[in-house]
Amino acid sequence: MSAAGFRFRNPSALPGFGLSLGFTVFYLSVIVLIPIAALIVRPWEIGFSGFWNVISDPRVLAALRLSFGGAAIAAVINAVTGPIVAWVLVRYNFPGKRLLDALIDLPFALPTAVAGIALSQLYSANGWVGEPLSHLGIRIAYTPIGVIIALTFIGLPFVVRTLQPVLNDLSRDPEEAAATLGANRWQTITRVVLPSLMPALLTGATLAFARAVGEYGSVIFIAGNLPTVSEIAPLLIVIKLEQYDYAGAAAIGVVMLAASFAVILALNLLQNWIGKRR
Repeated sequence: MSAAGFRFRNPSALPGFGLSLGFTVFYLSVIVLIPIAALIVRPWEIGFSGFWNVISDPRVLAALRLSFGGAAIAAVINAVTGPIVAWVLVRYNFPGKRLLDALIDLPFALPTAVAGIALSQLYSANGWVGEPLSHLGIRIAYTPIGVIIALTFIGLPFVVRTLQPVLNDLSRDPEEAAATLGANRWQTITRVVLPSLMPALLTGATLAFARAVGEYGSVIFIAGNLPTVSEIAPLLIVIKLEQYDYAGAAAIGVVMLAASFAVILALNLLQNWIGKRR
């Protein structure tokens, strides 16, 4: 029989589509879908009115605003500073570069409680940074500003590590071509470099936002946890669990889940739209 009579299939490291899809669905169901389903079902033990009373409480609304607002601000800050840090680490050689590169991963390796204690000591009224600022009437620790600083601290590695491989693979030819055509550095960055980095930048910012929304350990020490002022939603969930109000804790969790999913979905759609326009 001639070779034309055979059908050649592309080699695959995994078994057939049916088995691979079955494993994927089973694994995601056990790890993700079933816990999420349990979280969604639990608040309805208290009925819709009870659910609404929990999530409409002024203390809960203030905590949700701080968690999501602080996470969004921290993600924007990291989206601005992260590319600069990644650019320096990729494009320049200088003494201590490897040490600086290793420090980027410190928020990953450092226990969150230790990070929170260190930040609270640093930015408190008698800390190295907080004391000079306190003389100017600026308070960092135990305020929403301290929460944003903590969320920025834990989110920076996501942006930097997402951008570094893209910058490593990014050719310098378009930059040189732009320079020969008379573009200045700002024009080169905004019209040549940044569009190539935008999908990765959005991915890193999304990861930083998602991590910051649910952050607990590094925030509670510097936040001060004042109700309606510097209290975050994850702490409020823990408080309700300690009070054996499992349905109330789950109700707050459902709101955070829905809001986080909506934000992440919007960012992913934006990323896909930018990718199609390139």
